[in-house]
Amino acid sequence: MALRLFNTLGRKTEDFEPLRPGETGFYGCGPTVYNYAHIGNLRAYVTHDILTRTLRAGGGKVTHVMNITDVGHLSGDDDSGEDKMVKSAAERGKGVLEIAEFYTEAFFRDLDRMNIIRPNVVCKATEHIADMIELIRRIEANGYTYSAGGNLYFDISRFPRYGELAMLRMDELRAGARAEVDGNKRNPGDFVLWFTKSKFENQALVWDSPWGKGYPGWHIECSAMSIRYLGEQFDIHAGGIDHVPVHHTNEIAQSEAATGKHPWVKYWVHNEFLVLDRGKMSKSSGGFLTLQSLVDSGYDPLDYRCLLLGGHYRSQLQFSFEALDGARNTRRAILDKIRSLSESAKNPSFGGSSPEGAVSARLAAFTAAMEDDLATPRAMAELWGLLRDNSAAPAEVLRAALAMDGILGLGLERGLEAQSGESPEFVAEIEALIARRAEAKKAKDFAGADAIRNSLRERGIILEDAKTGTLWRRG
Repeated sequence: MALRLFNTLGRKTEDFEPLRPGETGFYGCGPTVYNYAHIGNLRAYVTHDILTRTLRAGGGKVTHVMNITDVGHLSGDDDSGEDKMVKSAAERGKGVLEIAEFYTEAFFRDLDRMNIIRPNVVCKATEHIADMIELIRRIEANGYTYSAGGNLYFDISRFPRYGELAMLRMDELRAGARAEVDGNKRNPGDFVLWFTKSKFENQALVWDSPWGKGYPGWHIECSAMSIRYLGEQFDIHAGGIDHVPVHHTNEIAQSEAATGKHPWVKYWVHNEFLVLDRGKMSKSSGGFLTLQSLVDSGYDPLDYRCLLLGGHYRSQLQFSFEALDGARNTRRAILDKIRSLSESAKNPSFGGSSPEGAVSARLAAFTAAMEDDLATPRAMAELWGLLRDNSAAPAEVLRAALAMDGILGLGLERGLEAQSGESPEFVAEIEALIARRAEAKKAKDFAGADAIRNSLRERGIILEDAKTGTLWRRG
C-alpha cells in the first residue's frame, strides 16, 4: 500500500509506515455526550471512516479506538467554563449518566445512518478512571506536576516540546494568556490532571484518588484510554482541527511525560470545519443542524455523506441546502446508473469485454486518489468516469463501482438490495401512485399531490424529486 497522509506534526505529507508492518493502531477522538451531534461533528467521523476503510482496503489490520467522554469536559478546553455534562443534566432534569446514555445511543444511531463502520473499541471515560489515575501517578512520579488550590496540574514548563504539534512557543503562550486565567496555575498553559476543588459544588461524579475525592481533567482521558488499548506508542491519532492547539497538544505532553517515549503518536490527522454562512458550526452558539433535521427535511443521511465526499477533509467545507440538493442529485444519479448496470449485467447480450484495461485503469486511478491523503473529490470523479463509460461491460463496471463504494461508503450495494427485494406488485403500486402525484402537480392540484406524498410517508416510503423524475426509497 502506498498511502500518504498529511501529518499535522511537521505540517507535511508523509509516506504511511505503521510501527508494526501490516497493523495500524488508530485512535479517533469521540464525542462528549451532552447533546446530539451536529452535522459538523459528523464530518470528523466520516473522515475517520474513510481512513479506516482505505487502510483495510490495503490489506492491513486496523484497530480503531474511539472514546466516549461522559465526565470532566468543561466548555473551555483550557479548564474554563461550565461542565458540559452537568449543565446538560441540570437543564433536562436528568442524571448525568442518564444523559450520557441517551446521547451515546443517539450518536451511534447517527453513525449507523451515515454508513460509518463502528470502531473496534468504544471506551467510556467513566469506565476507565483507574487507568487515568495510574497514568497521572506516572506523570507525577516523573516530576511534571504540582498541586495548587486542591487540584493537580501539569507543568508545561517541565516539558520542552510543549506546543510542537500546534507550532506554539512558550513566550507566545505567556503573551497570549487570558486575564481571567486560573490563579492556581504557574503558567497560563498549565492544565488540570485531577480536580478535587471544583468551581461546581456537589459535582455529580467523583472518585477516590491519591489526590483526594474528585474527577479527571478532560485531556487525561484520551491519553489513558488510547494507551490502554493501543500501547504506549501507536500510529494514528485523528480529530477535528480545533483540537490541535490545546487538547491534542496537552495529550502529547502528558503521554510522553508519563512514558518517556517520543513520539507518542506517529501521524496526526485533522479534518477542517464545516462552515455555515455565519461561521463554524457549534453547539455553544445555540443553533445547529442535526442529522435528524436533514432527514426531516426529506434528505437521506447518505446525501450528506455524499456532500462531504465532494470536499477534501483538510479543506473547510461550506454547507448550504443548495449544496446538499446537489449532493442528493449526484447520489440519485449514481444509484440510477448502478441499478441500470445491474439489470444490463443480467442480459447475456451485454456480456462482452470492455476495452483492454479500461476498468482496471479507473480502479487504479481511484486507489491512487485515496492513497494521496484521502483525496475523495478525485475518487468521486473516477467513480463518475467509470459509470459514464458506455463501452465497458456492465458486469465489470458494476463490480468495480461496488469495490470503490467499499471505501466511499455511499451504500450502493444496499440500494441495489433494497430495490431488488421488493415484489413486482409493490413496485407497480408505488410507481402508479407516483404517476398520479405527477398528474396532480401538472394539474396544479398541489393538495392532492401532497396527500399522496404524505400517505406514502406513513407507509415508510420517501419520495425524492429530481430533474430526471421522482425516486422512492424506504425511510
